[in-house]
Amino acid sequence: MPLPRIGVVIVTMGTRPRELGALLASVEKQDMPAARVVLVGNATPLTEVSANVTKIALRENLGCPGGRNVGLEMLRDSGDVDVVIELDDDGLLIADDVFREVQRLFAEDPKLGIVGFRVADEHGRTERRWVPRLRADDPMRRGPVTAFLGGGHAFSMPMLRQIGLWPAEFFFGHEESDLAWRALDGDWKILYEPGLVLQHPRTSPARHAVYYRFTARNRVWLARRRLPIPLIPVYLGVWIVLTMARIRSLTGLRAWWGGFAEGVRTPCGPRGPMRWRTVWRMTRLGRPPLL
Repeated sequence: MPLPRIGVVIVTMGTRPRELGALLASVEKQDMPAARVVLVGNATPLTEVSANVTKIALRENLGCPGGRNVGLEMLRDSGDVDVVIELDDDGLLIADDVFREVQRLFAEDPKLGIVGFRVADEHGRTERRWVPRLRADDPMRRGPVTAFLGGGHAFSMPMLRQIGLWPAEFFFGHEESDLAWRALDGDWKILYEPGLVLQHPRTSPARHAVYYRFTARNRVWLARRRLPIPLIPVYLGVWIVLTMARIRSLTGLRAWWGGFAEGVRTPCGPRGPMRWRTVWRMTRLGRPPLL
C-alpha cells in the first residue's frame, strides 16, 4: 500500500509564542517531513511567526474545534494529504520519528480512522485523565479505544470526508467525544498508541473561565445529538451524579447547572444518533456510551 501523505494542523491564540516556536521546531525536525503544515490563528494575526508554514489568521476566535476545522478544510480541499496530525500549541514532539510511525500505522490498516497519542508531562508522567479508557492504571497499554485526546492525534482524511469535521458549535469541551462516536458509528477504528508521545505541561481544564458551563452544555448537546433516545436520560443522570460528587466549588456548581440548562433549551445541531450495534461495540471495547 502506498504510504499516506502527512499534513499538520495547529491552532493558536498567540498567547504562548515560546511554546509554539518549540512545537514548530519539533515538527520541522521530524525525519519524515509533512507535506503541509497549517497554522491557524484564532483572533491573532500570526505576524510574529517566522516558520515556513501555511498561516491562516482569523478575525475572530472560533474556538478550538472551529479553528481546527479551518485547517482541516484547507487540507481536505487541497487534496495534498491523506492523514492529518493535530497538535496543541503548547505541546512538543520529543521524538523525531512520530510522523513516520503515524504513516506506517495508517498504511497498514485502511479502516484506521484515529490514532491517539500518549500525552505526558515534562517528567514523562501521564495523568489518569489523559488515558482514553476507564481502566487508566497503565498508560502504556496499547490498543483499540472509544476516545482520544484532543492535544495530539491523527485523523484519516477518508474518514473525515465520510463523517464530517469537528462540531464547531461546541467551541470548547466534548468535541472529541462527538467526533469519536461518529467515527465508531461509521465503522472506523480508534487506536491508542502510547509510543507516540506529545509532551504537554500539567494543567487543569478548569483553568478556563468557561470550563464548567461549556462542559455541562456540551455534554447535554452530545447526548441529544448522538445517543439513542432511551440512553439520553441514563447518560445525563450518571453524569449529574458524578459531577455533584466531584465539584467542590459553589461557583463551579452554579456555572455547571447554568450550562446544563443551556444545553437543554438551546439548539444542539443536527441529530444523528449512533446505531445500537455501535453501543454494543463501545461496550465490548470497555466503555459504553454512558460514562
